Amino acid sequence: MKIETIEYKKYDEMVYKYEHSSGLKCIVVPKRGYYKKYATFSTQYGSVDNEFIIPGEKTKTKVPDGIAHFLEHKLFEQKDGSVMDKFAALGSRPNAFTSFNQTVYLFSCTDMFKENFDLLLNFVQNPYITEESVEKEKGIIAQEINMYRDNPGWRVSFNLLDALYKEHPVKLDIAGSIESIGRITKETLYKCYDTFYHPSNMVITVVGDVDYRQVFEQVEKNIKTAEKVSGIKRIYPEEGEGLNKKYSEQIMPVSTPLFYIGFKDSSLEPEGTEILKYDLAVKLLLSAIIGKSSELYTKLYDKGLINSTFEMDFSLEKSYAYSMLGGESINPEAVMELLVKEIKTIRDKGLEPSVFERLRRASKGRFLRQMNSVESISRSFINLYFKGVTMFDYLNVYDTIGFDYITDVFDKHFDIERMALSVVKNR
Repeated sequence: MKIETIEYKKYDEMVYKYEHSSGLKCIVVPKRGYYKKYATFSTQYGSVDNEFIIPGEKTKTKVPDGIAHFLEHKLFEQKDGSVMDKFAALGSRPNAFTSFNQTVYLFSCTDMFKENFDLLLNFVQNPYITEESVEKEKGIIAQEINMYRDNPGWRVSFNLLDALYKEHPVKLDIAGSIESIGRITKETLYKCYDTFYHPSNMVITVVGDVDYRQVFEQVEKNIKTAEKVSGIKRIYPEEGEGLNKKYSEQIMPVSTPLFYIGFKDSSLEPEGTEILKYDLAVKLLLSAIIGKSSELYTKLYDKGLINSTFEMDFSLEKSYAYSMLGGESINPEAVMELLVKEIKTIRDKGLEPSVFERLRRASKGRFLRQMNSVESISRSFINLYFKGVTMFDYLNVYDTIGFDYITDVFDKHFDIERMALSVVKNR
């Protein structure tokens, strides 16, 4: 068994990596003395992966929207009962989630790690799907879709994505629609499982006070033998840089209007640490423009145009990238107007290097504090692994990112012509 050891001396951290013969990667981050242990089994398969070419085939496969999320639900049902009940009997807390780009199965525990880890490895590898259970699940997920459809916070977010994107499936609800899940069959679920749940498309992460050798031995023992296969060709529609629309509005019963403002990034496919560099630059710029320490935030807050619900984020993937900011506001259009004014002012006068440096140091401090949480470490590794980097690569980016680069990213990302507003209000 070949084990790769990576030492980050500056931060007193060790990472151990192992690759199974199938191509499955396993990463262990030991945290000696920590009470909680956290393990994940993840596949690079999310809601946007609805058109692809299966390795070894030449023709495209198109599947219904929402199938990745549907499959996540089905894996928890085994022939001999509910996986959730099995985890509960072992004293652990299991969970799973499907995002745009990945599906993650996980548990946290304080005791009986070996037994819980065996259960995680085995249930993810052994789907039990029947036609009867598929039909039953359609009703359950339909209720979930209706619940989110009636959730103003969910709707204002996806309405923004629909405004930003004309064709890309990132604009579609992760669970799909009632119509799309109605077309899901047992055969299609197994086809997607066999394609995207191949070990070479997956990664295991374990963070906590564990013996990395024992973890790798469990993986070696439990993972079904499988040869490596060539990569899955994922197909996304031609999107272009233009918006679908500048403004989206939906009437729903809310006490205060909800809003999100978004910037659609132009087409880019960064590699390696350039992904982290661009991501950090946009997040620092968001903080500089409208973060809690900015003049604009104070002005908006004092005018009653935003409140404590205000938030912001940036998403960067190989086929799309966007930032979004928002919350509750009595006048979302006024927020957008003042934001546009601030962006134009910065474009005319330039950014302040001292502000950038202060925000960089503060952000690095928050990042280092995340390294005390097994959950934060594990989730960061999952998200970044499929991009070819690790969370520890961020540390070098924090130390090397320059002001000139930040300025270039500002000019590129904060383009008012690729800016949209989504509002949910009661009338």
